Amino acid sequence: MASAASALTSPAASAVAARSKARPAPNPQSLPICWSKWSAAQVLGGGKNQGRNGCRMGITRKNFDRVMMALAVDVSHFEGVPMAPPDPILGVSEAFKADKNDLKLNLGVGAYRTEELQPYVLNVVKKAENLMLEKGENKEYLPIEGLTAFNKATAELLLGADNPVIKQGLVATLQSLSGTGSLRLAAAFIQRYFPEAKVLISSPTWGNHKNIFNDARVPWSEYRYYDPKTVGLDFEGMIADIEAAPEGSFVLLHGCAHNPTGIDPTPEQWEKIADVIQEKKHMPFFDVAYQGFASGSLDEDAFSVRLFVKRGMEVFVAQSYSKNLGLYAERVGAINVVCSAPEVADRVKSQLKRLARPMYSNPPIHGARIVANVVGDPTMFGEWKQEMEQMAGRIKNVRQKLYDSLSAKDKSGKDWSFILRQIGMFSYTGLNKAQSDNMTDKWHVYMTKDGRISLAGLSLAKCDYLADAIIDSFHNVS
Repeated sequence: MASAASALTSPAASAVAARSKARPAPNPQSLPICWSKWSAAQVLGGGKNQGRNGCRMGITRKNFDRVMMALAVDVSHFEGVPMAPPDPILGVSEAFKADKNDLKLNLGVGAYRTEELQPYVLNVVKKAENLMLEKGENKEYLPIEGLTAFNKATAELLLGADNPVIKQGLVATLQSLSGTGSLRLAAAFIQRYFPEAKVLISSPTWGNHKNIFNDARVPWSEYRYYDPKTVGLDFEGMIADIEAAPEGSFVLLHGCAHNPTGIDPTPEQWEKIADVIQEKKHMPFFDVAYQGFASGSLDEDAFSVRLFVKRGMEVFVAQSYSKNLGLYAERVGAINVVCSAPEVADRVKSQLKRLARPMYSNPPIHGARIVANVVGDPTMFGEWKQEMEQMAGRIKNVRQKLYDSLSAKDKSGKDWSFILRQIGMFSYTGLNKAQSDNMTDKWHVYMTKDGRISLAGLSLAKCDYLADAIIDSFHNVS
């Protein structure tokens, strides 16, 4: 039971005292009658009869703290918590939903849409889910490392089923919470076992990369990647910055379909990047979010990762199945670490599990079973590859149509061919923030403020309208 002294020094009471200068004291006339006749100490400290008779309004020891809190209803323990800004990507969707204009386009979030701009669930995913229902599988907890069948399938999909590193047991694979969770788990590993190392991140990069390493307390710096003059790759700047980084740095690379630019190195450039990273004894760290979804070929989109592994390099790879299987909400992905020896892979995996346990304990099973069923069944695997080709093909068609519309409508002679040289679901338009704001404010086209648009949210029928918006914004807004 709280005493009067302890009650008067409670957090709420202290907050009231701290605010006394900013707010006038209560009017005694408005207080319960007991407060005009008795002090708090008298009410709580007096005898049984005194407490009962002196305060007919019911102010007793038991509810004194409630009264004090009632006097401080505007005080919260969270007074010092500021409002966070909207997420630069997810916030776009919120603004899009609030817009009532029929012409509006949501080109912010990287989620595949049909030609009718509706979400798409792959047919092969539906088949895999039906198979799960027929089997009557349970919902027991998975081990910390995830579903064994999924881990086997995802490593083979990434590296190739016949890759020697798999046969030799050199790969530590943990199912994780899609790409973001895989990156975050790897970041925690880096912070714990490479505390002096820095991560190099491309400029620009996916907006969440910096958040992940900041929250994991891992220092990072940027390497040049995008050349605004050519709307292409600043390859010389990229190589120079990787060469200049301290030996043993982690170099974050986009395996394919670079986000946000859509600009990928050529195979020859990947060879040179591997040369420099190997010479500097850096650790390559791939983010693979679009395997099979960029070109339509699982093997072609894994070229960069397999090149580094073939050279005998130790490699980190974060994977996601959000895009290529459309499993956005299932949060299924993996972190893979290719190591120099089986015993090293065992130790790395044990420590990744140790980090995962207090972070999220173990991963979800539904999406992992879908992946394992699709990849493990030859018929469904073939159907999946066909659907991926169709999705990638639709985006390529939209990309071509947008280029054609821009070229036909823009009489200034500007070269828009960079749109065709980009790959994947995103296009970096070269529009600055003011021009991107005009796209939204005037044309109701919602996009990130760095000029990135998601072609997955565009239809062939809307390409002419988008071309008009881009041309107006580019030429008429400084």
